[in-house]
Parts: sequence; structure tokens; C-alpha cells
Amino acid sequence: MSTSDVDIDETTTDLDADRADGQDDDRLELAARTELLEAENERLRAEYARTKQSQYRRTAAGLALVGTCAALAAVLFPDGREVLFALASVGLFGGVLTYYLTPGTFVAADVGERIYAAMAANEAAIASELGLSDNRVYLPTDDAAGARLYVPQQTTGELSTLDDLEGPILTDPEHRGLVLEPTGATLLEDFERALTDEFATAPAPLATQLTDGLVEQFELAGSAEPDVDVASNRITVAIDDSAFGDLDRFDHPIVSFLAVGFVTGLERPIRLEVTPANERSDWLVTCRWDDHTDVEDIDD
Repeated sequence: MSTSDVDIDETTTDLDADRADGQDDDRLELAARTELLEAENERLRAEYARTKQSQYRRTAAGLALVGTCAALAAVLFPDGREVLFALASVGLFGGVLTYYLTPGTFVAADVGERIYAAMAANEAAIASELGLSDNRVYLPTDDAAGARLYVPQQTTGELSTLDDLEGPILTDPEHRGLVLEPTGATLLEDFERALTDEFATAPAPLATQLTDGLVEQFELAGSAEPDVDVASNRITVAIDDSAFGDLDRFDHPIVSFLAVGFVTGLERPIRLEVTPANERSDWLVTCRWDDHTDVEDIDD
């Protein structure tokens, strides 16, 4: 073998070695990047869980405070003791559930439905004890919740602003009733955070966004088909396969989410009508609003 051949072989060997070293370096760099990305993803997941847990605990503390205040009020005001003790039990029970049902805990749909059923029955019993009507009106607010559920007693007077609706129990002779935070308020917060587009303010695109959220994001329904009639200020949503049972119960999560969403997007009070099965769906949820922005004649 000539000297030149030896030199070529050595050069080739050196190139192969350099190439192998370069590939090893690339693999090491990729492995390091992968580890960094995994660590960052883990950190972000942990941070998100801590944030959600903190939000849940603040909500739980607020519910527990409401329950405690209602219990103390029941001791001080014997005439309303039955209703106040019922409010106290709802607040304390809701606070305990909210504290322990953190985002990291999986709760089966049937378990969640049973929990909701008990709370709905309690709230309906309170409304019945107070002699309130079956009307459900969701009203816009300027606070973080974005909406309130108003359950009036009878048709009287007008309300020009939500300042007239300081609750939860209204004792004004012209506006007796309940003003509650709807179950759909926190759902809408999560929905807005997950949106990739702007939150719609026109009826048709808003209805599409909300129904997609019910089915795709929260999986609260098997299907949700909106029918929008802008001329008559009406949106009817056909619901199938509800994950939380019958929709005609007090502040049902599906109904509440739709109502709060329309209140927030349209900036109008929303009146609800829920009707059972027909030929094309299990339930029909009809939301109506007025052309004006003032909260007037909402007891009608």
C-alpha cells in the first residue's frame, strides 16, 4: 500500500470520527433540549394546577363565609330562621365541595350530576319557601362574575340598574326575590380563556361559540344546535345527551352557561324558557332579550 493510500485512509477515518462525534453532539443537544422542554412543561402544568387550586380555594372560602353569615343571621332573626339555615347549608356544603374538588381530581359525570341535583333541589326549595315565581332572568353586571341570576316573586315595577338588585335575598316590596351567582359564570371564565378567537358579540357567531364550547370543551352535551332569530330577539338551542340530566331544574349548568354567555356577549338581560323533548332533540333552551340596554320590566 502506498503512502498516499495510507494518508487517504487516515483522512477518511478522521472524517468518519468527526462525523460520528458531530452526530453524538447533536444527539446530546437534542436530549438536553428534550429534558429542558419536559421540565418546563412539568413546571407549567404544576403552576397551572396551583393557580386553579388557589382560585377554587378562594371560591370555597367565599361560599363558606356566606354559609357562616347565614347561620349567624338565623340565630339573630328567628322569623327567617328556616330559610337562612337552608342558605347556610348550601353555602357550607358548596364550600366543602369546591375546596376538595380541585382541577387535578377527576369526577365522573354521574357523580357531578348527583352533586348538582342536591344543590338544585335546595335552591328550588328556598325559592319555593319564599314564594317566588318560576321566572329566571340572567342580568349583566360589572363585576368579575359578569352576570347574576334573578328569581323574582311577582310582576311589579321597573329596575333601571343592577344597583337595585343587592342580594342574595331582596326584600324591597316591589322587587322581592333572589339574586344569585349562576353556575355558568365560572364555566364561562374557563371558556373565554380557552378561546382562540375574540369573544363574539353578535347573536349568530356567539351562539355557535357557546354551543361548540358545551360539546367540545366541557362535554356537557352530546350535541347542541342553535337556531337564531335576530328579528324576534330569540336564540333557541336544541340539546341532546345532557351529562347533568334534566335541563328544567334550577340553574342547570348547560342552561346557565348559555344564559351567562349571551348576557356577556349581548350585554342584555336574558329571559329563559326550557322545554322538554320534541321530535328533533331532548331539550330546547330558548333565550330572549330586549332591544334596550336598561334592565326594565324584567319581572314580566
